This record gives sequence, structure tokens and C-alpha cells, in this order.
Amino acid sequence: MGKCKRPTPKTVKDATEHPEGPSKPSALDRLEAANQFLAKIMKLRWYQSFVILSNFFPFWQNKSCLGFLESHPRKKILSCFPSSSSPSSLTSPKSETTALVVGNKSEDHVVFVPLQPRLGSPSSSRSVTETVNGSHNFTIKGYSLAKGIGVGKHIASDNFTVGGYQWAIYFYPDGKNPEDNSTYVSVFIALASEGTDVRALFELTLLDQSGAGKHKVHSHFDRSLESGPYTLKYRGSMWGYKRFFRRNMLESSVFLKDDCLKINCTVGVVVSAIDCSRLHSIHVPESDIGAHFGMLLENEECSDVTFIVSGEKFHAHKLVLAARSPVFETDFFDGMDEDNPEIVITDMEPNVFKALLHYIYRDTLVEDEDFLASTSSCTPSLSDTFAAKLLAASEKYALPRLRLMCESVLCRDISVDSVANILALADRYHASDLKSVCLKFAAENLVAVMRSDGFEYLKENCPLLQSELLKTVAGCEEEFSGGGKSRSVWAQFSDGGDTNDRSVRQQTWENGG
Repeated sequence: MGKCKRPTPKTVKDATEHPEGPSKPSALDRLEAANQFLAKIMKLRWYQSFVILSNFFPFWQNKSCLGFLESHPRKKILSCFPSSSSPSSLTSPKSETTALVVGNKSEDHVVFVPLQPRLGSPSSSRSVTETVNGSHNFTIKGYSLAKGIGVGKHIASDNFTVGGYQWAIYFYPDGKNPEDNSTYVSVFIALASEGTDVRALFELTLLDQSGAGKHKVHSHFDRSLESGPYTLKYRGSMWGYKRFFRRNMLESSVFLKDDCLKINCTVGVVVSAIDCSRLHSIHVPESDIGAHFGMLLENEECSDVTFIVSGEKFHAHKLVLAARSPVFETDFFDGMDEDNPEIVITDMEPNVFKALLHYIYRDTLVEDEDFLASTSSCTPSLSDTFAAKLLAASEKYALPRLRLMCESVLCRDISVDSVANILALADRYHASDLKSVCLKFAAENLVAVMRSDGFEYLKENCPLLQSELLKTVAGCEEEFSGGGKSRSVWAQFSDGGDTNDRSVRQQTWENGG
């Protein structure tokens, strides 16, 4: 680059008009102007770093700056401003570069020389497509009795959730395809909830019950799919095999044992998301507050109230009990037990009260064999089970979460013979979720339930529940007529009902696929 010519400043006029020439600013004025200019450049944020060489620096006078500009590898001059320009009149160069700012001794020009571009903070994102996987085990007991239900009719598993959608396994004992004339059994996986263009991978496994581990597996997961995952367009869409297994071979195979088949289904729902997680993370352990409060209960440290239950003493803390139960809060701070260090409980057994305290302090159910044992006996003594007694305690002390836990335990044992008694129990202790499940199950299996001993108990002791059951039956009929998958309730009467003692919905659904 050649030397910069010194343009005549516009503020300088002819010497005849100003014989003495323009007044020269002092060194202090020049320093202040340079500092103001520097502050302006910093505010504009065009530049990462720069050097100011103004005419008050001694080395500028020996012309070293011109030599520096001549030798600089990036010496392209972008723009030139007279130093008389106010900082507000400066504009950004077109190229976002840092600059070396120099001043000219006689005319105070400002020269921008590009150095290196200023880069913003780098950003990144990552799109991740993966599968959310879940499995369901479906046991078909009484295979020989299921044969002959008809081509295209199936036995369905309970719905299970994977990736935010409901799924179900359909087993066709006589096959799905009429052309096969019941030569094969068919197995399908169906989308059982609302959804549009749900993409998923599937795996169906017929379990080898001999212990050899030679299962029959049909899987998407262990092979490359040319067209990608399978797409289910809408609710009721299915994927599976019309010719899953030749029936005569199945009946003599290791897959059928004690008239029972076991099918495992794995669903992998395809999801895509932008992963903005940091490269490093800190693991936060699960809360252990329940363990600490549990130790407080076990050690009896600082306890201030004693409960006497059938002669057995339990030490506890009023503040903890009051914080968890509004009933205890009223008793201790608003009622007659405020200053009473001992309270006698007459309507509860010691092991039930112990489980109640365990929940209050630890927020978990007690691990008790009696509590976890099956309650599916078909006698009115269901109310004498541990789960039923703890349900009553949760109602007494207004503990809704404990009530739901007990409802969940009781729900596992709903069957044709037990549903009437569980329904009566749920109604007595305002267990609304359990009651709703019982009503729906009883409606779907009405004929068989009406023949049970438990239904006689229901008629004698809970007549109002019969009207609620009829309303539920009517609702099931509407669902059937509207195209739902539930079998018609009244069709059960023409079939003679189902007298099997079953604990899940193993019923024949009409052409659900």
C-alpha cells in the first residue's frame, strides 16, 4: 500500500482569511478526545481489540506509524474520518472487523485497518431420533377352550402404555384370515388410543416354556428396515402376522404348556427431539427424606405422644402427624387430645396402625406379606383383609394418597367372584377410582358376576349399587353400538355368560382389528 496522502481538512481555510491559521488543540485536549473516541468504539462493539496511536505520541512524529501500515499483512483501509468528526457521526465499517486506529499529526485523520474478525459465542444443537421402548407380557390360559371362537375373533390383552400411546396384543386362536381356514394362529399389536401416523418398531416373542430359551421371535429391532419404522395411521391400526404359527405344530410344541401360551411384546415408539443438554451433568439422588423421618419414628427420639392399640404402645410426634393428617391436626391442636400424652385407639389392630404410621413417616407402603397377599377370596370377609383395613384407616385419617395405594393393591385382585365385594368395600370407604374399575368390570362380565356369591351379598347389603351398575351397563352398550371394542353386554346372556374365575379381561371382542 502506498503512503496515505494527507487530505486538506474541511475546517482549514485559506491563509489570507486566517493569517494565523487554525488554533491548535493542546495535548490535554487531544488526550481527552482520544479517550472519548475509544469509549465510543467500545460501545459500538464492532471490535475485539485495537491500538490507538494519536498525534500526541512521540513515535508518531518519527513516522514509524507509516512504516507499520506499509508492512501490516492486513493493511486494507476501510474508511477514513477526520478527527473533528464527533463520535456520534462514526458509522460501522461494512466488514465486522477489529481495527487499528491511528491519528495523523497535522490533520488528525482516523484510519481503520482490519485486524481479525470478532466472532460471537458459538452455538450448537443436535436433533436426536430414538425409540421409547416398553414391553408387555401376555399370558393366555385355557388355550384349548379359546379354539373355535371363530375366524377373525380375538382375545385381547390389557392395554399398556409405551411412548405416550396405549397398545394391546390381539391373539386370534382360529386365525385372522378366512382363507387360511384356521390353519394358523394370528398375533397382532394394535394402537389402542387416539393417534395419527404413529411410527414404531415392534417385536413379538412366543416364549419357550421348556427352559431351553429357544423362543420364536419376530423383531424389527435387530435388522435394518429399508422403508423405516412401521406407521400406524389411526386408532385400531395393527401390525403383526396372520400366519404367526401353524396351529397343529403349536399344539405339540414347547411353546404350549399346561394349556397356556405366553407372549411378550416390545414396542419402540419413534420420537425426535432437539437435544440441548450440556456436555456435563450432575446426578441428583432421589429424596431420602422418608428414610430420615422413618429413623425418627424407629428411634422414638423427641416423641411427645403415645398411642395404645390393643395394649401395644406406639410412640410418635404430634407435629409430624398433624402435618400429614388434618384429622390428627384437629385432634392435637383444636380438640380434646391437645395436652393428652396417651391416646387409646379402639377401632384398629396394632399391625394396621403400625402400617399407618409407616406411611405417615415414610410415604410408602409397609412391606408386609399379609398386605401384599392375594385378596381375591369370594366371601364377604374381604373387609377383614389387611389391605381393606388399611383402606379404612386412610379414610378415617383423611390420607388420600394412602387410600389410592390401597385401591391399587385391591384392584389387582378383581375377578368375577370378588368384584362385588370389592365394589361394596370401595363404596363404603369412598374409594372412587376402585369403584369405577369395579363397575366397569362387572358390567363387561355381567352374567358371570350375577351368578357369583358376591353378587348376592351386593343385593342384600348394597341395593343402591345395583342402580349404579345398571347405568354402567347402559354406558357399555353405548360404547359397543358406537364402534368401541367392548363386547356387547347383552350378548353375554345369549352366550350363556362366562363362568370362569378370571382376574383380567380375557373376553372375545368382535372384529376388533
